[in-house]
Amino acid sequence: MNFTGSHILSIGQFEREDIARIFAVADQMSPYAHRERVTKVLDGAILGSMFFEPSTRTRVSFGGAFNLLGGEVRETIGFASSAIVKGESLYDTARVLSGYSDVIAMRHPAEGSVDEFADASRVPVINGGDGTNEHPSQALLDLYTIKKELKDIGRVDIDGLRIALIGDLKYGRTVHSLCKLLLLYKNITVTLISPEELRMPGEIVEEMRSAGLTVIESALMEESISSVDIAYSTRIQEERFANKEEANLYRGRYRLNQAIYTRFCDPNTVIMHPLPRDSREGAKELDDDLNNNPNLAIFRQTDNGILVRMALFALVLDVVDQIDTHSRAVNWYTGSRF
Repeated sequence: MNFTGSHILSIGQFEREDIARIFAVADQMSPYAHRERVTKVLDGAILGSMFFEPSTRTRVSFGGAFNLLGGEVRETIGFASSAIVKGESLYDTARVLSGYSDVIAMRHPAEGSVDEFADASRVPVINGGDGTNEHPSQALLDLYTIKKELKDIGRVDIDGLRIALIGDLKYGRTVHSLCKLLLLYKNITVTLISPEELRMPGEIVEEMRSAGLTVIESALMEESISSVDIAYSTRIQEERFANKEEANLYRGRYRLNQAIYTRFCDPNTVIMHPLPRDSREGAKELDDDLNNNPNLAIFRQTDNGILVRMALFALVLDVVDQIDTHSRAVNWYTGSRF
């Protein structure tokens, strides 16, 4: 695809070569994300950060990525702080806000809302999650993490990946987008582990099978994670349930802890989660006793989110070839975050 000026709305708009391009640019961002160098390539540019649904990582990650490229961020958080609460349409909001911004990152609870907004926007829009539909930048950072984690154990290719997706697969937009991204690769085995009521939507399962992926559906976690490269856990998406009490029926159904990991997983199985993980008693889909497990990659995922989102901004605003020429060394104490 031609990234310049394009919206990033769905995984379906990418070819495999596009993913390779995004990942190559993400690699290029490493010295800036790791505070080894500073670039001002987007000096004067403005990101409109419009998050109409609660978010910590995605919102701050998009903003941080833009700041690290030298740009500025203007935020709208929640409906109460926007004119939408007064009845303004997405069309009008898009026409106005795109006049104030050079690119917009948007999250909205309604499926298809970001597409509708993008149709009216005068600048590129990046989907930060629309209801239960998609979360393309999360899927990209997840696959980027998978690629890096596999490389660390001597695997050079995503082809042949064996991955288990565990938990709320019905409402989890992160796993929906990741499954669609895996369609671009060969010899993939996806094990879907969930309660019957929270199974992956049938159309996504059929799409994977039609593309030649091996798809296994199971309600049993322990037996299903014994031969996978990646165990990708998700929380129960309680905000998607019409009856909040219904979510309690499933919370804590699948709990991965160190004892289960040691007994059932291969020694190099990588543990992933899109976060936030639910640390409340009775939930804990990823137990705290995994925190010292070297294969727990959840915080490496969040770090990689900065790299991938920097890459998307650089590609969409067409500054990839200018980044280094607008850079200098860091002149402050950067600590040992990385």
